[in-house]
Amino acid sequence: MVTAATALPDDHRTVRRWLVLLVLLVIAMVAVGGATRLTGSGLSITEWRPVTGAVPPLSAEAWAAEFEKYRGTPQYQILNQGMGLSDFKVLYAWEWGHRMLGRLIGLAFFLPLLWFWWRGALDRRLGIALFGLGLIGGLQGAIGWIMVASGLQPGMTAVAPLKLALHLTTASLILAGLVWLAVGLRPGPGEPASARLRRGAYALMGLVLLQIWLGGLVAGSKAGLVHNTWPDMDGVLVPPLSELFAVRPWIENFVDNTTLVQFNHRLTAYLVVLVAFLHALDARATGAARRAAGLAVLALSQAALGVMTLLLAVPLWAGLAHQVLAVLLLAAATANARVCRGVSTARVPQAETPFGFEALSERAA
Repeated sequence: MVTAATALPDDHRTVRRWLVLLVLLVIAMVAVGGATRLTGSGLSITEWRPVTGAVPPLSAEAWAAEFEKYRGTPQYQILNQGMGLSDFKVLYAWEWGHRMLGRLIGLAFFLPLLWFWWRGALDRRLGIALFGLGLIGGLQGAIGWIMVASGLQPGMTAVAPLKLALHLTTASLILAGLVWLAVGLRPGPGEPASARLRRGAYALMGLVLLQIWLGGLVAGSKAGLVHNTWPDMDGVLVPPLSELFAVRPWIENFVDNTTLVQFNHRLTAYLVVLVAFLHALDARATGAARRAAGLAVLALSQAALGVMTLLLAVPLWAGLAHQVLAVLLLAAATANARVCRGVSTARVPQAETPFGFEALSERAA
């Protein structure tokens, strides 16, 4: 077995490329998950079978049995009464594909992880970080089922907003962790940016993650289907407090009051764009200028897409594009923060050309 101290440069190049592949798979997972939600497919599979559920219905009898289970759900009885088997198969395909992609990511993570550990391609810190991400990934599967189960309760036609936001945010945390580790394995020692620039990079990354959480609440509560005007909200820039906090107890307004949920998402979007442009101004005379400017443009583009999605009352293509661009912005912001931190963990020749998300962060879009 190769030890970490004698790991070969080729091992580190391969680990870095493996991490970038996982990043792409997680982005695909978020995209498929968004399509599953927007098509109302998430409740079509009513059981959690991590192993046997990998095999879809293969006979007319099996399809009839699955359809019968779905017909017992509140979503079918309230929203989809009279749906035929062919339409159900479309819903089922989206949810089954989402779960299968999750299984694929699990295999693509743990099997290479064991191989790299055996070869000694992972030092102690990297190994612990990857093991932690693996635990979060396993937890994510359980969160996904808890989310689905919330939508199968009496009177429910969709999953609980808080659980949807948690599911999306956990996926985003996994994505950010993978990007952080991939960029940290770039060759060369790296030079940390100024403390001010680092703080701006960290703040932007944190704000994007917060905005994704708030976006999950908007999606879960369907807050994008109300106040479909901009920059006002049906004629007012700031809704009255009596409307923002109409629900009792007041804390539930942050989840169940669609006006406040959307208002918070709007305000945080403005803050993300503001911080991105201030960060770009701070970086204008440094080597991070192009990267930070690209991030500012990407943040502004995401905000503009969000406005378009709102004005169009969330068509499938716009809602999906908005969700995918959000995680791309998070990936770019994370890569930027990791580069600003400096100090590469890779033990590879400095002359090697960086692969993956460091190059992406330099282009920033």
